[in-house]
Amino acid sequence: MGREFELKYAATAADLEKIKLRYPRLSPIVMETTYYDTPDGLLGNLHWTLRRRMENGKSVCTLKTPAGGLSRGEWETECGSILDAIPALIALGAPKELEDFTAQGLTESCGAKFTRLAAAVEPESCTVELALDEGILTGGGKELPFTEVEVELKEGSEEAAAAFAARLAEEFGLQPEYRSKVARARALAQK
Repeated sequence: MGREFELKYAATAADLEKIKLRYPRLSPIVMETTYYDTPDGLLGNLHWTLRRRMENGKSVCTLKTPAGGLSRGEWETECGSILDAIPALIALGAPKELEDFTAQGLTESCGAKFTRLAAAVEPESCTVELALDEGILTGGGKELPFTEVEVELKEGSEEAAAAFAARLAEEFGLQPEYRSKVARARALAQK
C-alpha cells in the first residue's frame, strides 16, 4: 500500500514569513486541486479523497484512504483525467472497490487553489517535506482563505518526523490542524 504520514499546522502569513527565513531553500509550486465524489457522496462518507491536482502545470491524480492514526493510504499517478486515472491507481495498489464505487460517475465536490513553498529537510533519522501553503479552499460557491504548514515523512522514522514537527510547532507557535484541506472544503460546500 502507498502510505502517507503527515502533520499539519494552522499558521498565519506572518508565521510563514518567519519560517521562510529559517528555511530559505523553499521552492514554489502553484497548485489547483479539484476534489471528486460520487453523486451520492459515497467517497466522502468513507473518508476517501479522490483528487486531480495541477502542480506547476503537471496533472497528478491521487486517492487517499484512512489507514489509522496519522497515516493514510495514498496512491498517485500522472494523468490528465480523473476517470482515466482510476485503473492506474488500482494497478498501483489502491482498493479495487474504487472502480465499482466510481462506476456511477463522479462530480466535482470542492477544491483548493494555493501556492506551496516546499523543501526536503533532513532532521535526525528521517527526511521530510516541509511545505508552507497559502491560498483558498472552494466549495458550494464559497471561498475560505487558509494558511498552513505541513510536515510529510518521505523516508525514515515516523517518530523522528513527529519530533521535528513538534520542534517546528514550538519554535514558531503553531497549532495543530486536524482537518484536511478536503474536509474543510467539503464543510464549506455544505454550509
